Amino acid sequence: MTPSKSERERDYERRRHQAWQRRQAAKAAERRRRRNTALAAALVVVVVAGIAVVAFFSFRPAAEPLAGPSDAATPAGSASLPADACPAPTSSPTVTPSEGATAPDASVAQGRTWTGTITTSCGPIGIELEGAQAPQAVASFVSLAQEGFFNGTPCHRLVTSGIYVLQCGDPTGTGTGGPGYTFGPVENAPSDNVYPAGTIAMARQGGDGDSQGSQFFLVYQDSTIPSDSAGGYTVFGRITSGLDVVERVAEAGVGGGSTDGNPTTPISIEQVTVQ
Repeated sequence: MTPSKSERERDYERRRHQAWQRRQAAKAAERRRRRNTALAAALVVVVVAGIAVVAFFSFRPAAEPLAGPSDAATPAGSASLPADACPAPTSSPTVTPSEGATAPDASVAQGRTWTGTITTSCGPIGIELEGAQAPQAVASFVSLAQEGFFNGTPCHRLVTSGIYVLQCGDPTGTGTGGPGYTFGPVENAPSDNVYPAGTIAMARQGGDGDSQGSQFFLVYQDSTIPSDSAGGYTVFGRITSGLDVVERVAEAGVGGGSTDGNPTTPISIEQVTVQ
């Protein structure tokens, strides 16, 4: 029996609707595929960035990097440095680390605020240390400064992308040196992982809060540094003047055109005084 016109029309409409449904399903599948691809790519970027941040704050090859007063986020700068303010460093470390040494007792920090100056080959940097918020780190830094440990040591590492820091305090200039002792755990790390410009914090091994020694970093631009299994990084002070000394070194960049390595403009600590 030949189908009536109305039956043919209904069959045609049914097949056309089914074809439309297949096209819509294919489009939806393609949208899901593109969305999943984009999400996967974004996840890779986040993971890689996180790995890079954690890797930065590990001493090479094994170990690296107060809640100060509320006004610590805005360190004072000093007058602009002249073009010849960074002569090549001529001094070398004067103190030999003693392996097996013991970290100074936290009581050395006296639970008070210390002021001082990091005199570098590129100019002076005024500092304030918070012995109440980070007593162990301040005790160590003050003791090392008083014995002349930092004299002649280079600031061996500069990072100019993602994280903005100059790392100092290693007498070997390799990123693996220290005072012959380590201490921990992490003190006074920011809960939001934000380290404002002017922050002074301890370097340490990734995932090891007890690996802090003499290396520290100066933050010259607001930086977000994710915590790891050991927490964040001990903030024990702030720059009160001379932030532009660090900024000037950062502006010259990293050797070889990289964004992480030895600064193009060599800078060494000549002396650290605290009181």
